Amino acid sequence: MNTLMFFNKKNRHLHLLLTSVLLMPVAEAIAQSNALQSGDILVSEILFNPLPSGADYVELYNNTDSAIALAQLRLAKVSEESITRLYPIADGGTIQPHDFIVVTTDASYVSSNYTVRHPQKLIEVSSMPSYNNASGTVMVTTTDTLVLDRFDYTEDMHSRLLRDKEGVALERRSYASPTQDAANWYSAATTAGYGTPTYRNSQSHEFLFLDKEFTFSPKVFSPDGDGYNDLLDLTYNLQLCDLSANISVYDSHGRLVRSIGRGVLLGCSGIMTWDGTNDDGRQCPRGSYIIIIEAYNTNGASQSWRRSISLVRQ
Repeated sequence: MNTLMFFNKKNRHLHLLLTSVLLMPVAEAIAQSNALQSGDILVSEILFNPLPSGADYVELYNNTDSAIALAQLRLAKVSEESITRLYPIADGGTIQPHDFIVVTTDASYVSSNYTVRHPQKLIEVSSMPSYNNASGTVMVTTTDTLVLDRFDYTEDMHSRLLRDKEGVALERRSYASPTQDAANWYSAATTAGYGTPTYRNSQSHEFLFLDKEFTFSPKVFSPDGDGYNDLLDLTYNLQLCDLSANISVYDSHGRLVRSIGRGVLLGCSGIMTWDGTNDDGRQCPRGSYIIIIEAYNTNGASQSWRRSISLVRQ
């Protein structure tokens, strides 16, 4: 079997990468692994648009009750749905149960520009995939290319309230919700310094679904980027899984200010969010708003929900 020798100058170690896995289609790369299963390691946070002369970072989360050896993990470079290179994270050490590690090529930059509460969880590597500012793919695999998690991001996932997205990390909100759900990601809070490497995400929120009902949380929300009640969550868990819906926000005068969804296929459960902006991307003023959900099936039967919420600003 052909091998490629990779020299890490910082740690003075030689790493062996199997060239037989390079250029392997992503769909075929989801193979069997004796040690880990898909979903055991999750992408938790990514900085893909650092400040000038800065560096990207990726935060990973151990979604299991056991410690996982870092030597098993790789960050994968993906091109046209193929894995073209695997990047080792570390020769030794572990990521503890329900804990984090952060991988970057410049630990000094990360420590200087963000609060790093647990420096021992910040790992500097000589090289890692480069992440495009507009869109890209973060993939973590095992050494034998079992895909543990994949996140296809775009800069549009950031808050529409941000004037400048440079230097702002994108945070996962829940480890129970799918990685590829765009509603599961949001910009790190201003009060957290726009990133939370090595510790709990500022926008972390575990979703609660109630049967046969849409729920709104919080009842009063303040979309000001401080990490507290920045988003209004519309969560649902339905017995019928073939419903579509129109979801609209009206002000106290009955004027439509935001169409959150038109003809959206709901599925059995999920979440949608409102960030307090109108359809033009401008901030809505403080006040009371009405959210109307009109759900219907292919037979024409329909049901509607109507809720009042309050938007406040400091």
